[in-house]
Amino acid sequence: MRCFAAWALWFLGQPDQASDQMEQALSVARELSEPHGLAHALFFAAILHQLRREERMAQKCAEDAIGVSCEHGLMMYRAHSTITRGWALIEQGLPENAIEQMRDGLAAREATGTELMRPHLLAQLADALGKVHQPDEGLRILEEALAVADRTSEQCYRAELYRLRGELLLMQSTRRAVSHSAMGGKAVAQAEPPAVTIAESCFKQSINIARRQNAKSLELRAVMSLARLYQTQGRQNEARDPLAQIYDGFTEGFATTDLREAKALLDAL
Repeated sequence: MRCFAAWALWFLGQPDQASDQMEQALSVARELSEPHGLAHALFFAAILHQLRREERMAQKCAEDAIGVSCEHGLMMYRAHSTITRGWALIEQGLPENAIEQMRDGLAAREATGTELMRPHLLAQLADALGKVHQPDEGLRILEEALAVADRTSEQCYRAELYRLRGELLLMQSTRRAVSHSAMGGKAVAQAEPPAVTIAESCFKQSINIARRQNAKSLELRAVMSLARLYQTQGRQNEARDPLAQIYDGFTEGFATTDLREAKALLDAL
């Protein structure tokens, strides 16, 4: 239950309390030394570190979960943790075989018949594909994730699916614009107007979903994505005011990557 509490606290915008709960969960799991409970806690810790964007800790917890799972034949936790480990490697700039590992983890997980968390894990793959400059494939994966969420009514990561969709659309469009302009002898690193409009709509949809769910951490990310877009368009006030409002609502977690980036963006605006 502490594992679930930790995730819930992060979504609610209390990342430090989330870490405290997870540490307690891991302490209990290690004390009991029951394989299933330990694999469960380690995987939940890996995901919490992924949410907090602490890739090295996410990798360590994922690898520990894989070790316990391999030893005791816990295939679902092994598959889940393999996906998160791949994401962590990509975030650290270590892409060799990481995407393949994530795909292998998704395939192994599918073989268990597990549906739970599939949108979240597919989002990790889509995010990783964006980092290795494959936005087209990342967008395809996100469409699959959204279709799964529609079919199963699993909503907890839906806001992030739309935010990532907006980010990958901008990346895809910018790459195409650069390629097209370069062929004419002039490179322009700007997304095409239709893509910008769709991406803006995705960010706004992400914000609306997060607000309905009181998912303050996901709302912050979506507001930051929208603010960065507005910043490129010279819409400084439209970018700054909503970001200042959501940032001022946080009472903890100011050392986390998301909040540090939000503060830097506010200063820049």
